[in-house]
Amino acid sequence: MKTTKKVIAVLIAVAIICGAFAACGDNTDNNDGKYTIGIVQLVEHVALDAATEGFKQAVIDALGEENVTFDFQNGQNDANTCATIANQFVSNNVDLIMANATPALQAAVAATDTIPILGTSVTEYGVALGIKDFNGTVGGNVSGTSDLAPLDKQADMIKAWVPDAKTVGLLYCSKEANSQYQVDVVKAELEKDGLTVTMYPFSDSNDLSSVCTTAAENSDVIYVPTDNTVAENTGIIDNICQPAGVPVIAGEEGICAGCGIATLSISYYDLGYTTGKMAAQILKGEADIATMPIGYAETQTPKYNVDNCKALNITPLADYVAIETK
Repeated sequence: MKTTKKVIAVLIAVAIICGAFAACGDNTDNNDGKYTIGIVQLVEHVALDAATEGFKQAVIDALGEENVTFDFQNGQNDANTCATIANQFVSNNVDLIMANATPALQAAVAATDTIPILGTSVTEYGVALGIKDFNGTVGGNVSGTSDLAPLDKQADMIKAWVPDAKTVGLLYCSKEANSQYQVDVVKAELEKDGLTVTMYPFSDSNDLSSVCTTAAENSDVIYVPTDNTVAENTGIIDNICQPAGVPVIAGEEGICAGCGIATLSISYYDLGYTTGKMAAQILKGEADIATMPIGYAETQTPKYNVDNCKALNITPLADYVAIETK
């Protein structure tokens, strides 16, 4: 497994380096003003869906609906499927690839060093692409936006919402590099304050239930990062943690709505919209992707889950906004 990960990291690094010297603008020199954009989305859930929706709307607003064709493909939460999709986009010579979530971005970067690639819903690009001392700009044919909310503030939320907690469980999918990054940072922040922190990694949805049960049995509170497998399976976590009386602090609003009590939320629609504006600039030749820095959400909103707070008899903190339910 370690060898495989090293090989993937090397391939991605080579692709980025090669892209730095490639003519990344070739696919954007479209004389008739018509464009095809391939969208590879890791999996369908509230946050990623909103990012894709925002992306498409921004591109349509900038280029006109009649001038752009979107080829949307769902990776079914499988890295190999994402790779197949990305390679098909390359074969079809799309004008730009939007990669929604870290495994989708990794697949796209491994597939091409010439077609412009914009990531979104990617927490940390240095971690995702194996870039040491990442300075905020990927270079080559890659840029995008990040869904990173301040992790130190998320750690503070855990302490503020569950002040009597002594043990914290960090629940995340071990296959998602950026989930590992987030829990590593949060763990370090919590341990500074003397809390006992335990990692509870699961490999996929098949073992989520058993791992979550163990976490709930041994934790006063559980933290889940912006993790795509968690986002797709919040019902499993809620059905375990709520009866056990264990509150969950979530990395994003969609997860919080499904199983959490509180979160520091960004708008994934707005994040996708920003990515779409970047795409339009690239396609129209107004910006060079090689020099475009990663964009970040400008604001984060503290929100809480009304129903879960009531179920756990937890009084919402001041300045937190209730998550709207449909």
